[in-house]
Amino acid sequence: MQALRATLGQRKYRGIVFLTTPPLLSFVGWLGRVLRGRRYAIWSMDLHPEAEVAAGMLDRRSVLGRLLFWANGRGYRGADFVIALGPYMRDRILAQGTKAERIEIVPVWVDGDEITPTLRAENPLVSELGLEGKFVVAYIGNAGLAHEFSDLLGAMNALKDHPRIHFLFIGDGPQRARIEKYAADNAIRNFSYRDYYPRERINSVYGLADVHVVTLGAPFVGIAIPTKAYVSMATARPVLFVGPERSETADAIRDAEGGAVVDPAIDGAAERIAALLRSWSDDPSETERIGAHGRAHVLENFGRDANCRAIGEIISGHWGRA
Repeated sequence: MQALRATLGQRKYRGIVFLTTPPLLSFVGWLGRVLRGRRYAIWSMDLHPEAEVAAGMLDRRSVLGRLLFWANGRGYRGADFVIALGPYMRDRILAQGTKAERIEIVPVWVDGDEITPTLRAENPLVSELGLEGKFVVAYIGNAGLAHEFSDLLGAMNALKDHPRIHFLFIGDGPQRARIEKYAADNAIRNFSYRDYYPRERINSVYGLADVHVVTLGAPFVGIAIPTKAYVSMATARPVLFVGPERSETADAIRDAEGGAVVDPAIDGAAERIAALLRSWSDDPSETERIGAHGRAHVLENFGRDANCRAIGEIISGHWGRA
């Protein structure tokens, strides 16, 4: 209601750009247009209620599901323009009935001045966590319902006796308990799970990794895009993406030559993950080369300044310059 009141009451701006959290802000924009003639756009960082359906939390055919999709569709179709994060998200928005000419693509971005590589030898967290001499495979961030861990856990089990590889999780989320239980049940001792660190330590935290792991469940392609993949590449570390081969994240990693993609839909995914990690742990020059490719690609194609300018040009193209 607060968002609706603000939308109906404002007269100062030529248009309002709505984000997608909390859900259904797009419908607020549509109501503002219908009731007051307000112009609006949507910057789609994720898709709701598609995310709730993909997570099994909502039946699209239910009364509530039909109502939410109707409201969200109205919001998207009524916008002057919609900014999507990538082509797979664009395809989902097109499927709602939004006209193609109203959809713009601006990917997620990374601030290359804030996110910088940290050498392991200069990272105080390495000794704090007792990771000296280890090849650290890190998953950093939310272990959420959009993420797929089965094959990563299988690879952890296959490598549990490896003398150098250590699996480090940092963060929290609804799947944390499952991951910790699996490690305990299978006596995986080269594993640890830590809570989040303050953001000011982000470079030290990401700098713990020799390899970053990013995952995404197949139902979430085009709905959620793991931004940690781009942050991880910006730290000049290889990224192992465990998720669909056809997705924004997979495309970015392949284009960057900044890591590897293992699709769980293809048999033997856990074995392929384990083989990749063994190979990388034995070849530091290769991981350094891959990491350098990833950072260079991210700075060139996913930089903050360039993408902010792109959004500014989209807005001015539709609504004029301030």
